[in-house]
Amino acid sequence: MATAMGKRLDGKTILVTGASSGIGKATALEFARTSPKNLKLILTARRFDALKQVAEEIKAEVGEGVKVLPIQLDVSKKENIDKFIAELPEEFKEIDILVNNAGLVRGVAKAPEIAAEDLEVMFNTNVHGLIHMTQAVLPIFQKRPDGGRGDIINLGSVAGREAYPGGSIYCATKAAVRSFTDALRKELIATRIRVIEIDPGQVETEFSVVRFYGDKAKADAVYAGCDPLTAEDIAEVIVFTAGRPENVVIADTLIYPQHQGSPTTMHRRS
Repeated sequence: MATAMGKRLDGKTILVTGASSGIGKATALEFARTSPKNLKLILTARRFDALKQVAEEIKAEVGEGVKVLPIQLDVSKKENIDKFIAELPEEFKEIDILVNNAGLVRGVAKAPEIAAEDLEVMFNTNVHGLIHMTQAVLPIFQKRPDGGRGDIINLGSVAGREAYPGGSIYCATKAAVRSFTDALRKELIATRIRVIEIDPGQVETEFSVVRFYGDKAKADAVYAGCDPLTAEDIAEVIVFTAGRPENVVIADTLIYPQHQGSPTTMHRRS
């Protein structure tokens, strides 16, 4: 029997960026499980082979009721986003929900030793990419009756609320996302377009591996002695926000694992 949330998501077209792994992949799977009979998923990431594997996993688990369109996309380049939106197949053009999940962190350097390349890739992906994707999808929402309808779900971070040493650029990008999200919600207040932000604390994904330039041992050390959140924990919250009745906006959500009280306040088992 379909749940109330599953019924509300029935027939939706959902775009998830950064969907090849981690939170994005888990979110795609959670949407499919929640509304498995009539759903369209557009999944984007830079790693197309991984995206195809996600699509195969969804089909194996829920069957043919969920149509999945995997598309290789680097959101850090505006021209790629514009081309992607323009070339969407007709049956996938009417996007209902945008999950701006693509993002990354590079390095732990402090000023003045922050690499220019790391600074640029973080801002281009985390900030510029999110804003360009939002602006590309928003006209689709706005052309609908009553001033427009749709959901914009932005993945922020606790790092956007409280900065920490060695993370200044990443923290700055997530603070920018937070400000953009807050302003966008106010700009769209006369519409039925919901603007939602979800700020995870410590989550164990490939995130830390990227931060340490592929050094798995250093990445694993981040989670030693504690029980971090999982990608599935965050995916459940994302789908929950999208599955609320239309007049309910889960505008702002901060999610910690039990051992964490801030970016720098954590209890680790000895």
